[in-house]
Amino acid sequence: MRVEVNVLESGRDPRVSVQHRPALMMALRTGSLEVGSRCSEMKRFAFGAGEMCLVPRHVETWIRTDELQYSYLSCDISDVALAAACDGTTGDVELRRVGKLVDARVGALAAAVNAERVAGFPSGRLFLDSVEQALAIALVNGYAVRHCSVQTHRGGLGSARLRRIKEFVDAKIEDELTLCEMAQAVELSTAYFSRMFRKSTGETPHQFLLRQRIARAKMMLRSADARVLDVAVACGFKSQQHFAQAFRRVCGVCPKEYRQEFLDDEMTDARELVNS
Repeated sequence: MRVEVNVLESGRDPRVSVQHRPALMMALRTGSLEVGSRCSEMKRFAFGAGEMCLVPRHVETWIRTDELQYSYLSCDISDVALAAACDGTTGDVELRRVGKLVDARVGALAAAVNAERVAGFPSGRLFLDSVEQALAIALVNGYAVRHCSVQTHRGGLGSARLRRIKEFVDAKIEDELTLCEMAQAVELSTAYFSRMFRKSTGETPHQFLLRQRIARAKMMLRSADARVLDVAVACGFKSQQHFAQAFRRVCGVCPKEYRQEFLDDEMTDARELVNS
């Protein structure tokens, strides 16, 4: 999924664009735009911050603003993700144009992408891959011209595949894993793998990877000599700050506090053993 911020300025001639992939647009601030499929047929729309529109592929869109500066987030949805949302249906999956898209689920996913962008994309490709897949499923189910329903399956991944994916994640935990790589490790499509993995484990692949990284970090932090930065890098976090935020969110304390509590408990146990 390609994510970018587009900025429009007042006093400029109408800008024309043609989307080669369907795109979800979300306003980043309140303002108004003139939009139309032709330069001579533009209509004014008011958008509040967080409001969205859906633009299909190969549609010419003219756009202009009277605002001093108007910015919006653009999330292009790949053909691979759309096809996977239709269980691998071949050919283009067409979405219809929606001038004002009101959808709580899609809005929450777009907001998550924007929060990740503002933070500098600390969670890596797997997070964006997972959000793109969820967006593709929601858009195909609600806004496809040629609708392909997502199949439901009983059960989940078998124990052999679950063991294989855990071994794969353990071996690659320092790398920036993608959803496609995890699915390929067990020879499944990304959409089917995501659904079956969650059905089997109760968590998304991204949540599982984060939990595995935190578990390894906790083990490494039990050494008084390990630097927090070295632990962060060894566990696949992009920065020490991102590591500290994720660790606190999961464990309730920062990495240094966790290590100190562990060492204090270990010292207390040693004293009690000597005095017993």
